[in-house]
Amino acid sequence: MSLTFHWFLPTYGDSRYLVGGGHGVATTTAGGSRPATLGYLGQIARSAEQLGFVGALTPTGAWCEDAWLSTAMLSEVTERLKFLVAFRPGLLSPTLAAQMAATFQRHSGQRLLLNVVTGGESHEQRAYGDFLDKKARYERCDEFLSIVRALWRGERVDFAGVHLQVEGAELTRTPDPVPEIYFGGSSPEAGAVAARHADVYLTWGEPPAQVAEKIEWIRGLASAEGRKPRFGIRLHVIARDTAEQAWAEAERLLKALDAETIERVQGGLARSESEGQRRMLALHGGSNADLEIYPNLWAGVGLVRGGAGTALVGSHAEVAERIEEYHALGIDEFVLSGHPHLEEAYWFGEGVLPLLERKGLWHHPAGSSSDEPAAIPFTS
Repeated sequence: MSLTFHWFLPTYGDSRYLVGGGHGVATTTAGGSRPATLGYLGQIARSAEQLGFVGALTPTGAWCEDAWLSTAMLSEVTERLKFLVAFRPGLLSPTLAAQMAATFQRHSGQRLLLNVVTGGESHEQRAYGDFLDKKARYERCDEFLSIVRALWRGERVDFAGVHLQVEGAELTRTPDPVPEIYFGGSSPEAGAVAARHADVYLTWGEPPAQVAEKIEWIRGLASAEGRKPRFGIRLHVIARDTAEQAWAEAERLLKALDAETIERVQGGLARSESEGQRRMLALHGGSNADLEIYPNLWAGVGLVRGGAGTALVGSHAEVAERIEEYHALGIDEFVLSGHPHLEEAYWFGEGVLPLLERKGLWHHPAGSSSDEPAAIPFTS
């Protein structure tokens, strides 16, 4: 099975430095900023498509632009790239969500993937008018996805749950194909919903032993439901020609962070209700010492960013080796990002992907990159 790689669209802005935010933390940047204009996001999307990424994750929350609208616009400036749209199921009706997905799928040329985010922070959910606690949000998410999947099957749905109720719901046109559901979460409530609904279970970038435990956990839960999801991992990446160059870049990013910013962000993240966020924080403990928590796995991003807080750092060959290690555990999809996202897409796409291609682990979605003419060396 060929590995699948997705990139990331920073709809909150980009920078040559780490950009923080997510999980209720106000967006902060430690240096220069690139506004999240459609022109710039289009550059990233087109580059990712050309390099061989299958899709691009677009985040959700008060800290960024709306994912549905942004990706619908960006679908016009790309041809093959799929959009992994993050959304929160409690903020719109399941019938409307099913209809929106079907419309997006038709008009984009079947390029929609969905990242379902239950919502880990009650204070941010309340800002959107959602006053359920975490446990109830997962119960509602289960009901929501049950309704949506029934509608996508072409059924007429009457549903009366604890949190959601629809009567005579149906779609005049169902999506073909049905968008795949990407779902993550480390709590027992998240595991139960993932087992019933996830096509791809996503984990944040923890050391391989911890990732293996998660995979085994979800496989067991899904097996009891008669399902076999695929597995993916969300990571940042700093890949360079040499390990020294890569770690020098990580050190540059780290040096730009001041202690006050780290303390403020860590204080906010410590109040998170997310079990996944708690696990991310435990990797570095809020300290900028000993951030290489596993060979080539760096926890520095998590000092100022909620959610995915680890990066693969090393030479192209080392990063490829770590990807192979995760793949051996059962990870088939990698959702990656880097700072800045435009340049890092090229570092990874031109440095790491060809190594994986030569090993037979990856193939360009548009055809083998080896089919392209070889570069002609410059001579005087």
